[in-house]
Amino acid sequence: VQLQASGGGSVQPGGSLKLSCAASSGSISSIYAIGWYRQVPGKQRELIAAITSGGIRNYFDSAKGRFTISRDNAKNTVYLEMNSLKPEDTAVYYCKSLTSSLWGQGTQVTVSS
Repeated sequence: VQLQASGGGSVQPGGSLKLSCAASSGSISSIYAIGWYRQVPGKQRELIAAITSGGIRNYFDSAKGRFTISRDNAKNTVYLEMNSLKPEDTAVYYCKSLTSSLWGQGTQVTVSS
């Protein structure tokens, strides 16, 4: 199942954005764990948050305390709510099954005053 991220945009420092991750085909309920990743130009793509089909969440350093991952199987969507955004959160954000090598289209988030 290929996943596509959307919902990015430009926001001022301290602002919020909510990203969505939808399946282009198939159902996300068939995916055990879905992760949100981000990539800054010149750096490796990093996993920042993940959620299992049972709702277990894990956050990595960049996301702890400010980001919330959730999934709505009825809407076939996984979300990443980002609060208190900082300029260093500027990146392209992607979502993907943790066990898949298939990357979908990312969404740009720019945090700038």
